[in-house]
Amino acid sequence: MADDAETPMLVNSVNGVVDYEGHPASRSNSGGWRSAVFIIGVEIAERFAYYGISANLVTYMSGPLGQSTATAAANVNAWGGAASLSPLLGAFVADSFLGRYRTIAMASLLYILGLGLLTLSAFLPSLIGFDCQTNTGSCSSPLFQVVLFFFSLYLVAIAQGGHKPCTQAFGADQFDGQDPEESKSKSSFFNWWYFGVSAGATVTIFILSYIQDNLSWALGFGIPCIAMIIALIVFLLGTTTYRYSIGQNERGPFMRIGSVFVAAFRNRHKTPSDVVAGLECHGFLSDQSYDQFKFLNKALLAPNLLKEDDCVCSIADVEETKAVLRLVPIWMASLVYGIVFAQIATLYTKQGATMDRTVVSNFKIPPAALQCFVGIAIIIFIPVYDRIFVPIVRSLTLNPSGITMLQRIGTGIFLSALSIIIAAFVEMKRLNIAQEYDLVDKPSVTVPMSVWWLVPQNFIFGLADVFTLVGLQEFFYDQVPLELRSIGLALYLSVLGIGSFLSSILIYVIDKATGGDGRDSWFSNNLNRAHLDYFYWLIAGLCLLGLGAFLHFAKSYIYNRSAV
Repeated sequence: MADDAETPMLVNSVNGVVDYEGHPASRSNSGGWRSAVFIIGVEIAERFAYYGISANLVTYMSGPLGQSTATAAANVNAWGGAASLSPLLGAFVADSFLGRYRTIAMASLLYILGLGLLTLSAFLPSLIGFDCQTNTGSCSSPLFQVVLFFFSLYLVAIAQGGHKPCTQAFGADQFDGQDPEESKSKSSFFNWWYFGVSAGATVTIFILSYIQDNLSWALGFGIPCIAMIIALIVFLLGTTTYRYSIGQNERGPFMRIGSVFVAAFRNRHKTPSDVVAGLECHGFLSDQSYDQFKFLNKALLAPNLLKEDDCVCSIADVEETKAVLRLVPIWMASLVYGIVFAQIATLYTKQGATMDRTVVSNFKIPPAALQCFVGIAIIIFIPVYDRIFVPIVRSLTLNPSGITMLQRIGTGIFLSALSIIIAAFVEMKRLNIAQEYDLVDKPSVTVPMSVWWLVPQNFIFGLADVFTLVGLQEFFYDQVPLELRSIGLALYLSVLGIGSFLSSILIYVIDKATGGDGRDSWFSNNLNRAHLDYFYWLIAGLCLLGLGAFLHFAKSYIYNRSAV
C-alpha cells in the first residue's frame, strides 16, 4: 500500500486520513498548525544542515581539495543536481512502499551517517599531517580523503531524496483541502514553510561559512550533523499529533498510470468511433476536441468492446494520467530557472572572493555570506506577499490565492532573468576595474570594488524565489493525483536538479571550447582573465527563451482543481 500506513499503532484504519490511533482525522484533534509546526521545525534543521554544506562547497573544493574553478563549479553543480533529482526516488519509495513518515525517519538516519563521514573526511588531513590550504589548485588532497569526501557527499544527496519531498508533502497533509478554513491554511502553509527554511538557510550560510573559512572545515561540517540529530528527535516528538494518509486504491498510482499507457498502446489502431463507444461504456460522454491527450482515451477500450465488463481502465485512471502529462511542458519550461539557481552557490560566490569584503577593520565577510541576501529577501517578502499582496489582489481577481500558481511561477522566472542580467553588468564592471588597476595578472590581489555590488543580484533572486519556488511547490503538490503528492514535490525539486546538471554541462563544454592552446577560458582560474559575464549573458538569453515557452504552455494549461 502507498502513503503513510506505517506507524505501529495505526490499526484498524480505514481508507482516508487518520490520526495516530487510526481514528478518522475529522473526529480527532490531530493535524493543523500544531502538527505542521513540528514538521516545519524539522525542515528548518534539515535546511540548516544542507546549506551548511552546499553554500561554501565551491570554496572547499577549490581550496583544501585543490580543484580548479571550472572543475569545482562543475562538481558542485553535479552534486546539487543529484541532490535535487534523488527526491524522485525517495518520493517513489514513500508513495509506493514505506509511506512518508517512515521515509522521513529513515532518510534522517542516513543523513546523519553521511554528515558524520563528511566531518571525518575534513578531519583526516590534520590526522595524517597533510595541509593543502590554497586557492590556486597547486596541490591535491590524498586519494582516500577525496573518495571518502565524495562518498559522504552523495550519501547526503541520497538522504535528502527521502527527506525533502516527504516532509513538505507530510506537512501539507496536516490540512484538509476540503475544509474551507483549513484550505486557506494549506495555501499559507507553503508560504510560511519557505519562510522558515529560508530563515534557517540564511543563518547557517552566514555562521557556518565564517566557521569554515576561518576556524575549521571539520567543525563547519560537524555542526550540521548535530542539527540533523536534533531534527530527528523533534520529528519523533510530534508522532502522536500527525495525520496519516491511507492509500485508497488497491492498485498503486504508478501501476494505474502505467496500465493506462499500456492499454492505450494496445488499442492504438482503434477508430474515433470506438473511443466514443468506450466512453459510453463508462457512462461518460464529452467533447474531445479540446483534449490534447485524447489518445489516452483508447485505454478505456477492451479487446472485445461488446462486453460491458471489458472496460479495463476507468475514467478516473485516464484523467489521472492526463493530469500528470499536463505537468510535463510546465516542468520543462521551468528548467531555465534551475540554471540560474545553480549560479548562486558557485559563480556568484567565486565573484565575491575576488572583491573587497572588508566590513570593519580586520573583519572580512566570507564570499558565501552574500547568499544571505537571497534569504533576507525571502524573509522580507513572504510576509508581505502572504499578508498584504494576496488579500489586495484577491479582492480584484476573486482567486483565493490572489494570482494563479502559473502566474506566480512566470513572474519569478522573469525576475531570475533580471538577476542574471544584473550579474553580467556587475561582472563587466569588475573586469574593467581589474584592468584599470593593472590587476589582470594578479589574481591574488583584491580587486578594489566593494562586494556589496553583488547584493542586488542576490536580493532580486531571493524575490524570484518567493514567486517561482513557492509557486512550483504548491503547483506540483496540488496538480498531481492525491497519492502522488510526494512525487509532485520531487518534480519541483527536479527542476533545480536538472537545472544544476545543465549548468554543469554548459560550464564543461564552454570551458573546453574557449580554453586550450594558451587561451583563457570563460572560467579561467584567474577570474580577472575569465569571462563570467559572457556566461551570464548566455544564461539570460536562455531565460528569456524559457519564459516565452512557459507563457505559451501556461496559457493553455487547464487546472484540475476547481478551487484554483
